[in-house]
Amino acid sequence: MREIITRRAGVLPAPDPILLADAALAPDDAHDRFAAQVPALHAVEHRPAPPHSNSGERPAGAQLRVAAWNAERLKYHAPSAALLRGTDVVLLTEADIGMARSGNRHTVRDLAEALGMGWAYGVEFVELGLGDARECEWHADEDNRVGLHGNAILSRHPLLDPVIIPLDPGGTWFAGRSGNQRRLGGRMAVAARLDAPRPLWLVSAHFESHSDAADRARQGERLAAAIDRLVPAGAGVVLGGDVNTKEASGSLEAPEEPLFAVLRDAGFDWRRCNAPGPTQRTRPDGTPVPPFARLDWLFTRHVEAEAPETIPAVDAAGAAISDHDVVAATVLTDVAAERVVTAEVEA
Repeated sequence: MREIITRRAGVLPAPDPILLADAALAPDDAHDRFAAQVPALHAVEHRPAPPHSNSGERPAGAQLRVAAWNAERLKYHAPSAALLRGTDVVLLTEADIGMARSGNRHTVRDLAEALGMGWAYGVEFVELGLGDARECEWHADEDNRVGLHGNAILSRHPLLDPVIIPLDPGGTWFAGRSGNQRRLGGRMAVAARLDAPRPLWLVSAHFESHSDAADRARQGERLAAAIDRLVPAGAGVVLGGDVNTKEASGSLEAPEEPLFAVLRDAGFDWRRCNAPGPTQRTRPDGTPVPPFARLDWLFTRHVEAEAPETIPAVDAAGAAISDHDVVAATVLTDVAAERVVTAEVEA
């Protein structure tokens, strides 16, 4: 299993294009050899909020509006910034750096600057091609300038001690898990401590999409164990992201996946920080199609939350800018939640 990554960088270095070209043609068992030679896979890009922002140098207040969103490459800059304006923290998944499909931009930096936030970004995958089958067709005459794809935490307030938590051994997409979309890396979460009245940790997680419920439960066990190692006993935790719970329809009382039992036993609650219902939506190209599941969730431990909401991920004209909606809630940073979650759920 991969180790927790603690190294930090102001800017992640671009991978060597010759190395990536060689990796694209290498045998399936060569993943670890190539991944070890990509520094961007072994550090967190950490940048503070700009000094001129209203809150970038101050600790968080008594309430935080926290959103979790799978931005599906974060291709649409202006409507994405408009969608997330008013939030204090964004737990972001599926964000590109230097990918043709998203304009070869540093999408996290662009969004963070538009919102007046700092960020901690970790690389989930180094893309060895243009993306999925649709993206390969749409961008066939283009090239990736960098080729990074990953997850991030954006915050108006200081983020401290950011790390990357691996959720699997890595290499499954290199060996062709999803057709010809070959990648270096593996599923992971980004975690960081927020400067808040009470100790509060933030975790942005992305679970495997080409998997099953049992595998997602195993990833949850790894994540919970890592959080227990990183976070002092009694400190608040807000965990959110795309956990790919394809068997969960959106019921908050009895979610259909074993992952929820894993997180319940680890002390996490989801009923107070999520609105019921699915979080998928159809993109302008007509995919995906119903029935939809609830793939995206917030979870809290030792901290209270209220006012949960699912926010449609659409632009001003009503067109989808991701196939995932935003999930959001208000976290009360100075109020501890000491209830016994297991007893409440079983009651």
